[in-house]
Amino acid sequence: MKDMIMQIQNSTINDVDKILELYNTATKTQKDKLAAPWPKFDKQFVELEIAEKRQWKILIDNKIACVWAITFTDPQIWEDRDNDPSIYIHRISTDLKFRGNDLVKVIATWARGYAALNNKKFVRLDTVGENIGLINHYQKCGFDCLGLFKLKNTEGLPQHYHNATVSLFEIVV
Repeated sequence: MKDMIMQIQNSTINDVDKILELYNTATKTQKDKLAAPWPKFDKQFVELEIAEKRQWKILIDNKIACVWAITFTDPQIWEDRDNDPSIYIHRISTDLKFRGNDLVKVIATWARGYAALNNKKFVRLDTVGENIGLINHYQKCGFDCLGLFKLKNTEGLPQHYHNATVSLFEIVV
């Protein structure tokens, strides 16, 4: 990333098509690796996250390199732990041209600062199943793996969470 200009910003309505493209690419990769694939996310879903200032992007040389969404509550996945003041990261998706640039580490560093500014004590994320490669990657990026958990109530969650076991991760801020 030497000599590249990197910025983190809220996504805008003009980014919706690129975000959906990145999600579709991620879903294809998940299927190729036989991991639980994301469902197709609709435009309105992403537009709502943008309107609520919960959709973020990393720009490298003014190109969208990576996107993710955040929330401050995630009770169906985190259950009682959701009572802890936390920021939850969802749907990290990196443009294939920018893979290998440690962008999850960049997100983790940003999230620690964002959490502190918002009086949160944890940065958390999850992944469906026991994806060893992704588990190792998240750990290298500073997340502690809390283990595998069977979800109890998945009503209203995206399809890939139904009847799923998830790996949970956190960073103490």
